[in-house]
Amino acid sequence: MDYVEEALKRKVWAVVGATDRKNKFGYKIYKNLKLEGYTVYPVNPNYETVDGDLCYESLSKLPVVPEVVDMVVSPKIGDAFVEEASKLGVDIIWFQPGAESDELIEKANNLGLNVVYNTCVMMETDRRK
Repeated sequence: MDYVEEALKRKVWAVVGATDRKNKFGYKIYKNLKLEGYTVYPVNPNYETVDGDLCYESLSKLPVVPEVVDMVVSPKIGDAFVEEASKLGVDIIWFQPGAESDELIEKANNLGLNVVYNTCVMMETDRRK
C-alpha cells in the first residue's frame, strides 16, 4: 500500500536529522513541513535548537508521539530510530531518498511500521498545491 497520502494527512511529524544548516535537506524538509502547517519536532542529538525551535535528542524525548517520523539520516544512524519509533507506537515512517536501505525498510515493516520511501516529502507537498 502507498502511505504517502495517509502520511500527508497526519499533522504531527518528527524530522530525524533536522539541522540548522540551511543548505542541508534536514533543514529544508523541517522548514517546509512547518510552512505547510504541520506540527513538526526536530530530532538530532547534535543540536539544541533548529530554526529557533527546541531540538530533541531522541523520539522518546518528544512531548508527544509523532504520527509520522521523517528520516533524513543515513541507514546506519536510522536503525536505532526505527526501533524507537516502533516502541513508541508510531504509525508511519518516511525514509527520504538516501535514508533508506533494503534492510531498514524490511526491519521497519517487520516491526509493524507503515513505510514510505522512494519519494521526497517536499516533492509530495508541492504536488498537492
